[in-house]
Amino acid sequence: MDKFNFLHLVSSIGIFMVLLLALFLITVKTKHRLSNCLLAFFLFANAVDAIKFLTQEFPVNHINLEAFRWTINYLVPASFYLYVLSVCYANFRLKPKHLLHTIPFVAFNLYLMWGIYFVDRTSKINFINGMLDKPLMQFFYFLFELLFQVYFIASFLTIRKSKTVYLENYTNPNISQLNALYKITILYYALHFIVLIRWLVTFIFGWGEVEIRAWIVCIDGFAFLFCTCWYLFVALNKPEFFRGVDADLKPITDVVAKQKNSPLPVEDKNKEIEFLKNFMVEKEPYLDSSLTIQDLSAQVKMPVKDLSTLINLYMDKHFFDFVNEYRIEKAIQILKDPSQKELTVLEILYQVGFNSKSSFNTSFKKYTGKTPTDFRKQA
Repeated sequence: MDKFNFLHLVSSIGIFMVLLLALFLITVKTKHRLSNCLLAFFLFANAVDAIKFLTQEFPVNHINLEAFRWTINYLVPASFYLYVLSVCYANFRLKPKHLLHTIPFVAFNLYLMWGIYFVDRTSKINFINGMLDKPLMQFFYFLFELLFQVYFIASFLTIRKSKTVYLENYTNPNISQLNALYKITILYYALHFIVLIRWLVTFIFGWGEVEIRAWIVCIDGFAFLFCTCWYLFVALNKPEFFRGVDADLKPITDVVAKQKNSPLPVEDKNKEIEFLKNFMVEKEPYLDSSLTIQDLSAQVKMPVKDLSTLINLYMDKHFFDFVNEYRIEKAIQILKDPSQKELTVLEILYQVGFNSKSSFNTSFKKYTGKTPTDFRKQA
């Protein structure tokens, strides 16, 4: 088997696997269909980009299709950014304004109409042979790179903001799903530099260096496939992966910035803190494992922004730390109670409002310095 046939086989396997993953995401039954579809399109577009390495010669009999394939790349960064939004925010929906993300794709197609789509075959080939020297084509290359950087930086910022809001407003301290999304964003961003190397080879040596470019795309393709499989494996093994936060919630620093001209008086602040503490002890809302700051806000009849400011700013605690302290105190009472010694640690953690053993052990050790099992032995 010569090098080209080997690369052809490797590329075919990689493209097939990515398309299979995309098909799975579209067809699998889930309540997170929008997220799946956006990720599937992102995978599909990347597979389409790699198709050119399945042929040794330029597809002169299908020039229009080949040119249209180039334009799909202008939807790739935007589709990943929209996917990140759909994962980070539970109430994210596609709206007409999101069509603005297709403007570069439409603009490039309009440019190709003049140079390729609606001209004769000879003109098409002449345009392609000289397009690296055309200022407008160079502009579109630069535009793609700019879009990639902007969308992925925006993705990083969205994940970071979502993580901050999550910690300030939700009681489950397990943010591994956001961490996984952050890691895959970093990996895809890093893999883009392999694409840049491919472009650099093209600009230096021209389109004739098919073999070098083919090896580069194989490395890129299999790295992309490996990263994608890892990410989907993490997602499928965590049913809560796509939980997301409320898009209307803002980081506490943004809320405080808007309220800085009317700070809460110290006396009123202390009264509200005391009321909140008494409510937590008497009503025990923390026993609800799905408790959010919106739920607690409704119970104490206090606006969400005010409650978030009170806990995160004036009490200097994340919401999940604030709530989990009461859960740990309740667990300590149970562990010390001789009449409840038959209860297992797993039964106790569910009883006090936790929904995973790892979260309970982490919070318990953070609060007491001991594991629940060690604490029970020494009680």
